[in-house]
Formats: sequence, structure tokens, C-alpha cells
Amino acid sequence: MSEDRTKLLGLTRSIATGAIGFALVSLCVFATVAFAERWMYQNLGLVGAYLAWTVLFIVLSGAVFGSLVIVRWRLPRFYLLWALAFFAYAAAWMLAYFSLRATTTGELIGALAGSILMAVVLALGFGSLRSIVKLSAVLFVSNSLGYFLGAALFQSLNAPTGMLLFGVVYGLFFGAGIGAALHLVQVDTSKL
Repeated sequence: MSEDRTKLLGLTRSIATGAIGFALVSLCVFATVAFAERWMYQNLGLVGAYLAWTVLFIVLSGAVFGSLVIVRWRLPRFYLLWALAFFAYAAAWMLAYFSLRATTTGELIGALAGSILMAVVLALGFGSLRSIVKLSAVLFVSNSLGYFLGAALFQSLNAPTGMLLFGVVYGLFFGAGIGAALHLVQVDTSKL
């Protein structure tokens, strides 16, 4: 792949783009939870509903995060990488969450395992295995902050407002972390 390093966005812009873009995406996905969760469970089942939400996140956010990647033919290739990274994250999160019976411990272990898997997929995709620890840390902290602050808002407010704010806060923090991770992995790749 031919790469043009002159177009790499700065860290601040990558964080802002990721935060704002993923907050909007997350708001859309969480709106389906706020207004259609019961219908989705009845018609798609538990696994089907979570799979649908995962696909929505991937499809809607791929263009947001693809805009941060500076590789020729970036969007089609990045969409595949992003789909693998987000699916790995979601699968790990769901496995931990449901195995530990929807507890806070399950959410925390899911955030950790999911963040690590997302970091591994992104590092492999960009050819920068040395970035895994750094990316894992950034993704875990941003993911956890967004998820648990959003969950606290959800617990304190009535539905659907609480669920919508949960989505925005989760998206702002995790999107900022993903934007930062994509910037960092590309900077690390350029040092090779």
C-alpha cells in the first residue's frame, strides 16, 4: 500500500473527529435501544439484537474513522479492518457481560478484553505490533470512562432520555479514544 504521510491529521483533530463522529453514531444506535429494544428482542432475540447493534456501529462509524486513515484506497480496506476490530471488541464484551450475568464486573472485563482485541486487530492491520499496549490502554480508559459515566446518567434519568445520553457520553469518550488510537498507530507505523 502506498501511504501519504503529509495528510495525517494531528492528535487533537483525530480525537475531536472521533469523539464527535462516534457520539453521533452512538446516539443513533442507542436510540434504537431506547425506542425499539423490546421489539428487537422479540423479533431478533438477544443475540440477534446485539448483532444488529454491532453491525449498526460498524456501518455508521466506519466512514467517521476511515476519514482519519491516510492510506490509499483507505475506505474499502479500512471498513474491513474496522469491521474486524469492532466485531472482536463487541464479541469479547458480550462474552464477558453475559458469562458474568450482566454485572459490573462483566462490563469491566468486557471493556478490558474488548479494548485489547480491538487494539490487536488495529495494530496488526497497520503493521505496528509494538503499538498494542499503548492502544489497549487508550481504548480501555476511554471505553470505560464513556461506558460507566454514560451508564450512571442512564441510571439517574428516565428512559428514553437516559439511554440517549448514555449513547452520547459513551460515543464521546470511546470515539475520542478510537481517534487517538488511530492517530497513534499511524504515527508508530511511520517510524518503522
